[in-house]
Amino acid sequence: MKRTLNEDFKASIDELRRQNGGEALDTLIESLQNDEPSVAIRINPKKEKCVPAGMRRVEWAANGVYIDGARPRFTFDPAMHQGRYYVQDASSMIMETVVKELTGDSPTVYIDACAAPGGKTTAAISALPEGSLVIANEYERRRADALCENIIKWGSPNVAVTSCDTAKFAGLGPIADIVAADVPCSGEGMMRKEDAAVEQWSPELVQKCAALQRTIIDNMWKALRPGGYFIYSTCTFNRSENEENLAYIAEEHNGIPVDLNLSLRHKAIAPAIGSPYPAARFIPGRAEGEGLFIAVMQKPNDDAETSGREKRKSQRDKEAKSTKMPPAAAAAAGWINGEGFEIAADGDTISALPTAWSRTIKELKRKLNVIYAGTEIAVIKGRDAIPSQALAMSEILDMEAFPKAEADYATALQFLSRQAVSLDNAPKGIVLLTYGGQPLGFVKNLGNRANNLYPQGWAIRSTHFPDECPEIL
Repeated sequence: MKRTLNEDFKASIDELRRQNGGEALDTLIESLQNDEPSVAIRINPKKEKCVPAGMRRVEWAANGVYIDGARPRFTFDPAMHQGRYYVQDASSMIMETVVKELTGDSPTVYIDACAAPGGKTTAAISALPEGSLVIANEYERRRADALCENIIKWGSPNVAVTSCDTAKFAGLGPIADIVAADVPCSGEGMMRKEDAAVEQWSPELVQKCAALQRTIIDNMWKALRPGGYFIYSTCTFNRSENEENLAYIAEEHNGIPVDLNLSLRHKAIAPAIGSPYPAARFIPGRAEGEGLFIAVMQKPNDDAETSGREKRKSQRDKEAKSTKMPPAAAAAAGWINGEGFEIAADGDTISALPTAWSRTIKELKRKLNVIYAGTEIAVIKGRDAIPSQALAMSEILDMEAFPKAEADYATALQFLSRQAVSLDNAPKGIVLLTYGGQPLGFVKNLGNRANNLYPQGWAIRSTHFPDECPEIL
């Protein structure tokens, strides 16, 4: 079905085509009007040992593959709900490669300023060095809740999710080694996927977005340590929100361009248009993905200031090696696998915080609206500790701490839709359901039925379930 595009938008693309480098847009309008978007997933390397054989790979993403043919009904695949993969546009998967190339072996503080729904954040988690801390922020609370769900499912214990204006980050001081700002934009790159992107477009929206983006840049630059990297991205085509904002970072903040040569390494990726600053453009009709612009700037180093890593090492050395546990948390502390975690109670919620980052997380809680941090392992109800879904999804779950029951496909869907399930030959009490041998979640088995402990807000809402699982992994 042919899409009808705004004539002013088409004129703006024609004008952009006439600029140096704009020939990469030659087939854009035709693609936006006539082509259907591709479908791709990114594998979670912590939960899947390898990328499935026989699937077509995304050339710029080590863990990305295309799903050819009709779009599967991902909602009805338990593996997606287990965090074994994330459904993501192929263009956005470049974040994994960019982050990997900016980091070494040392643990890193990574802030994602505009993180919902979590695709680029989880890509960064997979790319960062072991032991890194990821702070993911989303201003709108409803979207922040969706972000939190996706990050929990991905399973990393070294995370904090916040919901606040980026102005709050300016008060943290320079704590981050990398700041990523996938800023709110006019959404031109989403026109093949979302009718709303076509309908909302106007020149006024472009200028409004460009101004907001500069505010976010100003705020988040202050949270970046000297020598750190600022990853700027949008899902739009115009220069006002892209190349002109790179110039703003360079001129107003003395940002130093970082050239990762993405357009030279991958023919499908286009370079910047009419700009001396290196960037990568993903253009429908040229790349098999939606519209995306991404560039990296480095903050000038200040030798007079102690580097962020040196300061953090000093702080970690001073951290107490053990923390007195609340009595109610003693049982829950035995459910995690590995050392280096501080068991903390916040009301009835018991969490495991990475000891190396506990001081940083506590500072975040003082200054930001933190809605999730570390790994929630249990909720105290009366005298009992009830294991949380976040524990089931986490890398630190000790699967041997619970009796287990393998769910068939029908039972897995019952669980994920928060229905009561029946278990054969399972002991009474808390049972860890698995699917495909991997954790699915917890139930409290009563004998003739089991109470479902899956979060209400995460439940699949459908009146009809397929008989067979979509064949994805």
